[in-house]
This record gives sequence, C-alpha cells and structure tokens, in this order.
Amino acid sequence: MDLILIGLLGGLITGISPCILPVLPVIFLTGGAQSARFEGDGDVIPARRSRPYLVIAGLVLSFTLVTLVGSLILGLLGLPQDVLRWAGIVVLIIIGIGLLIPRFEQLLEKPFQWLPRKEVKNRGSGFGVGLALGAVFVPCAGPVLAAIIVAGSTGQIGPGTVLLTVSFSIGVAIPLLAFALAGRGVVNRIRAFRTRERGLRIAAGIAMLALAVGLVFNVPQALQRLLPDYTAPLQQELTENEAAEEALGLGGLVTDENRQLDNCTNGAEELESCGTAPSIRGIEQWLNTPDGEAIDLEDLRGQVVLIDFWAYSCINCQRSIPHVVGWDETYRDAGLQVIGIHSPEYAFEKDAGNVAAGIRDFGIEYPVALDNSLSTWTNYRNRYWPAHYLIDAEGTVRHISFGEGNYEATEKMIRELLEDADPDVRLPAESGVADETPELGSTTPETFLGSSKDVNYGGEDSYRAGRATFEFPREQDADTFALEGDWEIATQYATPTAEGAEVRLSYRASEVRMVLAGAGEITVHTPDGESRTIEVDGTPRSYQLLKGAAGSGELTVEIPPGVQAYSFTFG
Repeated sequence: MDLILIGLLGGLITGISPCILPVLPVIFLTGGAQSARFEGDGDVIPARRSRPYLVIAGLVLSFTLVTLVGSLILGLLGLPQDVLRWAGIVVLIIIGIGLLIPRFEQLLEKPFQWLPRKEVKNRGSGFGVGLALGAVFVPCAGPVLAAIIVAGSTGQIGPGTVLLTVSFSIGVAIPLLAFALAGRGVVNRIRAFRTRERGLRIAAGIAMLALAVGLVFNVPQALQRLLPDYTAPLQQELTENEAAEEALGLGGLVTDENRQLDNCTNGAEELESCGTAPSIRGIEQWLNTPDGEAIDLEDLRGQVVLIDFWAYSCINCQRSIPHVVGWDETYRDAGLQVIGIHSPEYAFEKDAGNVAAGIRDFGIEYPVALDNSLSTWTNYRNRYWPAHYLIDAEGTVRHISFGEGNYEATEKMIRELLEDADPDVRLPAESGVADETPELGSTTPETFLGSSKDVNYGGEDSYRAGRATFEFPREQDADTFALEGDWEIATQYATPTAEGAEVRLSYRASEVRMVLAGAGEITVHTPDGESRTIEVDGTPRSYQLLKGAAGSGELTVEIPPGVQAYSFTFG
C-alpha cells in the first residue's frame, strides 16, 4: 500500500511539473478536439467519448513498458539506450503527417480498430497516438522515477516495482487526462471551434511535428532550465522519510549488480572484496572531460579508480574534497583515476553552472558527472555526502568510506592498489593534506532553515511553511536557531519579508558557515561583540560567518529581504 500511495503521489506531482509542458498542446488537441466533425446542418459530432481515455491509456501503457523493460530489452539485444527515443520521435513525425493528411491517419490507426468504440463514424481511437507519446514521454526524474528506472534497467522487476510503476504512471496520467478531456470539451462549448474541425486537425499535426523537432534539438530540456521546478520540494517531502525509503527499497534498489557492496565495512583499515563496481548511469552531463565525453568504468580496467559522491554546498564534502584533490594530483600519473559523482542534495545543486563554479572554487581537475536524477547514487545504494568507493584495477570495489575522515587509511589503500596494479610503479610521497574532520559530536549538527528538513528550531513559535512573524525566545537551547521579525518559510529556505529580520544561532564549532542566495548585505554579530557585513550575490553558496578557536556561543545574523537562507554548517 505504501508503494501504491508513493507512486500515485509521485506521479501526480510529476504530472503538474514543468517537464510535462511540451506535451500538453499535443494532449489537448489529440485528446478530442482534432477528431470532432462538423456536419453540414450546423451540428457538431464530437470525438468519441472514449478517445481522451484511450490517448492517455496508450501513453500509460507504452511509458510503463518502456520504463520498466525498455532498458532491459535493449541491453539484451545490444541496442543503444536511446534507440526507443529516436524511434518514438520518428513515430511522432509520422503521426503528425497523418493529422495533416486524413487518409494517412486512417491507415496508421487501422491496427487499433478492434478496440471498443461507441461511435464508429468517428475515425481514430487515439490509442496509437497515446502509444507514440508514451515512447517519448520522459517526465522529470525524481526519487520515485529514479527507483523505477534503476529497477528496470537492472532487470530486478518484481511485484513491488510493477506496483510502483503502474501507480506512478496513473498518477502522471490524471493531470494529462484533464487536458485531454478539456480538449474534447472545448469543441462542444465554443462554436468557433465547431466549425473549424479541419483547422484543429492541422493545429494538432503541427503541434505533433513541433514536439518531434523539439525533442531532436532538446528544446524541452532548455524550457525546463528556464522554468523553476516548483515541484522539487514536494518530491523531497514525499520521499525523505523512513517509510518512503523502505517502500522504495522494495522497488528493486538492491540488485545483483550492487548486492555485494554489503561485504565492505564502512571505514575499514584493510582492503576488502565487495564485488564488481556498479556502473555509472543516468548522468545528465560530464564536466572536466574532453568535449563532455562520458566515462565507462569498463574502459578503466587496469587503473585504480576512486569514486567520490559529493555535493558542492555540503560542508562535509567541502572538508573532504581537499583530500580527494590531493590524491588526484599526487597519484594521477601513477595510475589513479578519480571520478566525482555530483549527486545534488538541493534543487539548486542540479544546475550545471553552479556545479562548474564549485569545481573551479575547489580546484577540481578530475572528471565530474552530474547525477541529477540520483541514478548512479541509487545504483550504489549510497546514502551519504561524501562517500568514497575505491576500485582496483580488475574493477572490484575494495574499500568504502562514508562521511568524513578515514583519509589516512584510504590513502594507504590507494597506494597498495597502485602497487598491485603495477609492481614497478614508483609512488611519490603521500599527499600530506591535514585531516581537519571535527570529532564526532563535537559540533552542532547541520542546521536547515527550510520547513522540510527543520530538526532543531529553538523558538517558541510553530515552524512551518508560509509567512509568519517570529520572536526570539527568552532562553534558547544549545544547538538550535530562532528567528526574529517577518519571514516566509519555504520548503528549502527561509527569507525575510520585511526589514529587521534576524536569525540567532546557538552553536558548538570552530567554524560556522551559512548557505545563502539572492542579493543583499547581511550583518553578523559574533559572541565577542564584533560585527561585520558580508555581501551576498548570486546562486546559493556557502559563506563563512565565524572561524576561530573551538568553542560554543551565540551569534546573530541580520538578513535583509531578497536573501534566502538555506542552512548553517559547522566545522
């Protein structure tokens, strides 16, 4: 039941996301409007009542099959993974021409005439149109769809996966069906459309051809980049809980490809054997590779590989990355290949420009893969930022380390594997990067200001999404934050709605940083009575508020309207 509910809700959220905008005109027109006929006596004979449902049924069926077994079948046949996409584009073009040429359309839909229909006079059941749309319909890949894709691509398709996929498809179909029904209803209600049946058919054909051409040139992706993904917070709220994670785990996340990773002990001091490294998949874009070329682990046999899962605004990753950069610089010529898998924690971390800026700031020269759909993250069943997977020259995972620390042991094992791969190798001196990992429990936990992740709000007011006026409490617990003034609390951040807004933080750390975005000047009041201003400008990134000797205290940050506060991180 959890799987069904998660699938339905995940599908509904996806069905109202920006990524479905390119198919809406086609759904609207082909769902009923373009098939209505105007009789000579002035009466309109609308499209069959079943047509909108059959269009969506065809879409759901083909999308479900392509998502579940498409990758598996293509893999068995040795075909490229994008062959279905191109086949679907060709079919869209053919159907678009069919809408412009009625006789051609009748020929195309002839194989589907066996389907039940109430008004045999009206041509075209719409089922074939739906099948074609489902083959190219690629909704935004949130956590639910990521679980489905991984299960389908690895062939681990059980009852749970089928339930999740079908319920997800139905959830997506509900908003689309509303558009299809609207297309049919418009013809019935507006006489101007009743007398222009041929024009509607031509419009549908043009829309279909435009969608096909847009898919060829990736126009839908460009459109999605221009529009904010307002459904991302809803996806996170749906899946970021124990019940959802347990339910999604039944969708085939544990596979034969990654099952043996359990043989590795987190942070072990000696090399272990944990099965062949799972593949890198679902990458949206590669950075720091020639012409953006993808990297396949199979092509790296003979080299030692270190895979680092990270996110550029994560404070734990920021302390870990100098070690990874140091290993890359020290051992690159000795046979080590470092690959960064950037798996976003925040929606803004999906932006390639933001990630590229982070790469420059950290001095990263090794290849970085944008794992925006968390496909590789899921394929490794990873749950941590950062996480290091050390792979020997034979392609076997030999060491796993989650979170910060364990750097000395990891470097020792890197050297050992390099010597195993090439006994004649002359290794340079160790990288020598100091380990500044705070002692566990010695610092305040990462503190989020968004409503979806708040765990240590110390104010007396309730803390939930929406606009509200806050007051500092008389006494504030350690390791908490509180607000003063007028604020709007969003899912991922908080932003003032009037001047005079402040955040008070009780902390334990030697370094305090804050992830901020927008434009404005914040003022930081430190425990020693000093104040300083920091200019905030641009996309979300981490700003240093305080750095000194380890200790505890309270600091206050004045934040103006126009600045979004995401989180506090500590070192």
